[in-house]
Amino acid sequence: MAQRIQSFRDIAAQYDVVLCDVWGVLHNGVEAFSHASEALAAARAAGLTVVLITNSPRPHPGVRVQIRGLGVADEAYDRIVTSGDVTRALIAEGPKKIWFIGAEKDLPLLDGLGVTEVGMEEAEAVVCAGLRDDERETAEDYRGELAILAARKLPFICANPDLVVERGHRLIPCAGALAVIYETLGVATRIAGKPHRPIYEQALAEAREVHGAFDLSRVIAVGDGMPTDVRGAEAFGLDVLYISGGIHAQHYVEGGRTDEERLAAFLAAENAHPKWWMPRLQ
Repeated sequence: MAQRIQSFRDIAAQYDVVLCDVWGVLHNGVEAFSHASEALAAARAAGLTVVLITNSPRPHPGVRVQIRGLGVADEAYDRIVTSGDVTRALIAEGPKKIWFIGAEKDLPLLDGLGVTEVGMEEAEAVVCAGLRDDERETAEDYRGELAILAARKLPFICANPDLVVERGHRLIPCAGALAVIYETLGVATRIAGKPHRPIYEQALAEAREVHGAFDLSRVIAVGDGMPTDVRGAEAFGLDVLYISGGIHAQHYVEGGRTDEERLAAFLAAENAHPKWWMPRLQ
């Protein structure tokens, strides 16, 4: 079982670099968790380098503006690396005629890559940044559309591997849920965000630019998502601080209290081995 900590200060001296998830750790899509920003700012003041590592499909400049507007302090981090940042390389390498799935706010993902949005019949690849209206739609609403695209064996580039994120007290579907459906239709997807290696490689490269050389044993990943944050970091060989109050809380939290036996059972069922845990980063 992971060890419960009360404050990030309890373990900060063991690390040089923090790779911290954003949505679910620093904010819930509606407002920032102020204690989380304070914890990371204190870590930076103690000499640690903090790189935010998020599965947002937006390139990092857009995420910086977004999280600042939600109340995440600029002092909480040194750099941001997004799934959108690393997915742009996949889009650039692929066919130029694309069928885009996502909201208008996600279109900066395509800027400067020389791709053209076309109709489904002309498309040579699919780029998915998310649902077009994630307030009203579900992933299943796209099954028919995805079946038509999969029948043509079009490459499917997923810019946000998350299945769901918190928005206030609700769980909202993400592009990863569409990617799962596409794979069940018999066509592989192309993904660079968490839990895949490209986003970790880029985040560590950014950390080295700020901090200089460090050993991977001195890097800790912080996150609340089991299939993305935890699995990705563990596969990369990083220590993990699991934020238990995020998207999986319904499995072991009742009446605002974490049942540690149920949490241990959940982690065991997921074959997950975070080194530390706490309900919220503080």
